[in-house]
Amino acid sequence: MRGKKAQQIAKLALILQLVFVAAVFIVALLKSSLFDSPSSYDLVIANGRVIDPQTNLDARKHVGIRDGSIVAISDQPLIGEATIDATDLVVAPGFIDVHSHTPTVLGQHFNLLDGVTTQLDLEAGAFPVSFYGEHLRSGAAINYGSSVGHFAVRIKVLEGVDQPYIFAGDKTIVMGSPAWMQQATPDQIEQMRVLINQGLDKGGLGIGVLLDYMTEAVSDAELRMLFDVAAARQVPIYVHVRRGYTGDPAGLIEVIELAKATQAPLFVCHITHNAMGRIGDWLAMIDEANREGANITTETLSYAAGGTSIAADVFRRRDWQAIFDITYEDVQWVATGEWLTKESWERYSKEQPSGSVNHHYVKEPWMETALRWPRMMISTDALPAVDTSLATNPNLAGTFSRVLGHYVRERQIFSLSEALAKMSLYQAQWMEQASPLFKRKGRLQIGADADIVIFDATTVAANADYGDPYQPSTGIEHVLVGGQHVVKNAAHVDGLFPGQRLLGKLQPPTD
Repeated sequence: MRGKKAQQIAKLALILQLVFVAAVFIVALLKSSLFDSPSSYDLVIANGRVIDPQTNLDARKHVGIRDGSIVAISDQPLIGEATIDATDLVVAPGFIDVHSHTPTVLGQHFNLLDGVTTQLDLEAGAFPVSFYGEHLRSGAAINYGSSVGHFAVRIKVLEGVDQPYIFAGDKTIVMGSPAWMQQATPDQIEQMRVLINQGLDKGGLGIGVLLDYMTEAVSDAELRMLFDVAAARQVPIYVHVRRGYTGDPAGLIEVIELAKATQAPLFVCHITHNAMGRIGDWLAMIDEANREGANITTETLSYAAGGTSIAADVFRRRDWQAIFDITYEDVQWVATGEWLTKESWERYSKEQPSGSVNHHYVKEPWMETALRWPRMMISTDALPAVDTSLATNPNLAGTFSRVLGHYVRERQIFSLSEALAKMSLYQAQWMEQASPLFKRKGRLQIGADADIVIFDATTVAANADYGDPYQPSTGIEHVLVGGQHVVKNAAHVDGLFPGQRLLGKLQPPTD
């Protein structure tokens, strides 16, 4: 009896063991079905050289995307509903352009083909900020947003005119009205303070100040007010500093002192194009201010010419030929690409004061000095692009590919990972001061937004040039925005609009 009972116990133990093994197998099977089935990932990027500039990841990996986010980065192959074979390609965070003036369907098209997934106008800005992107109301291909535009607030207060952006419908700003030339009274400065705060309450990504375009109009009191608001709200203030002769740093010193006094985060727009041959001195001044506790950063372009309105203050009221050390023959009329003469300059100034020029004065060594600065950001400063029959500057279509092709591969100014940090990570980190949304951008990490560019580092290059700006870049093979495959095999996929309006720290409504 005892032997039979022992046999029964042994059989029961064996059955329980088999049940346990079967249960483990079923759980493993369920896990495999849940996480490794085609429904596990919306999209997989396979076999790519994945680079995340924040963590220094640079390795062959497989990336899994679900619901617009990166949810897996694996050494092992992944299975998804769709797959991009990224063999021999670089997989990187999508580029963030913090200085663009072309929130248009055409502008976004060429931005996408250059790897841009987020386009912001922080120098000029808009008021109200909800107006920025009026051309994108039926759908945006990439993310977009703006600062609060001081110029628009100033026009509203001093002239009683609504000019919410640098172009609105068929109306383009002409920089010669009272708002660009006339100082504000103390009451008007206070009105501007109220409106700028309202713009920040509604999601403005900081305060944009076109100071050089109204260099004699903005008083010390008005400029201090702008810095005070930025400091109080702890959002960045983006300033095109007052321009001096051939790199005179007085305009930079002015804003550095205000940043130190108020502790406002300061972004100096397109520093190379203001500092010129003194770029090293300007960057050293920023470094010194930051060591003393300031919070200052800056950007540069990758194309050398400056692009702006022929009615800009520097052309209307100052000796621009002495300031830039150029003459009429160094300037192009953007709309046609023609090189100007004194006669054609004067004609366009009179007949088309809202038109734009590209003035060629920046030297390659200045650019390289700027690009080597450790925290330098790269942006386009792209002019408005509405129709391919009207030319723009090439910055729109080639800025980021030019960095990758010319400055990384050919000139070897910095490594590929460093370049990607200057085109995505540093922008996102800076913008976290304006909006928590940017904590999920500029990185290729689990939990980050799936805003991704996939390119061929051996061939990537800009093709756009002055006079021929609408040439898409070479080597940008795929682009994802919010996980949607909006550029496939170097072609823009029509009908996809995953772009989102990006807003700052919204204030709750008050009773």
